[in-house]
Amino acid sequence: MSEPSDHCAAPKGFSISARLKSFRYAIRGLRVLVREEHNARVHLAASLCAVAAGAALQLPLSDWRWLVLAIALVWLAEAFNTAIEDLCDRICPDFDPAIGRIKDLAAGGVLIASLAAAAIGLLTLVPPLLRILPF
Repeated sequence: MSEPSDHCAAPKGFSISARLKSFRYAIRGLRVLVREEHNARVHLAASLCAVAAGAALQLPLSDWRWLVLAIALVWLAEAFNTAIEDLCDRICPDFDPAIGRIKDLAAGGVLIASLAAAAIGLLTLVPPLLRILPF
């Protein structure tokens, strides 16, 4: 974990080393997300399945755009949800109905993103799959 001053210090001028450091923080955040959040591992499996299915079906570039957008939407929602939950737990470790509502709203956002991604996945992957299945 970085020193508190790393994230709390006032921004200084642009530097390549500072930009590279920010990428390291972001990658560390993604590692934490996958390592510590069970739902992120479910999203990882679903993402890998969607990519494998797209590759196997030799999807055109226009369909890959939709799959990438859907996958990114879910990961973005999961990362924000986890950050909101962690912040809420830090601010109020005891049960608080208002904090519970905030966490439920954030989780609802992940559900919306996941359902939209599933719909995009079905709309993108099922038609080419039906064309190759012998019916």
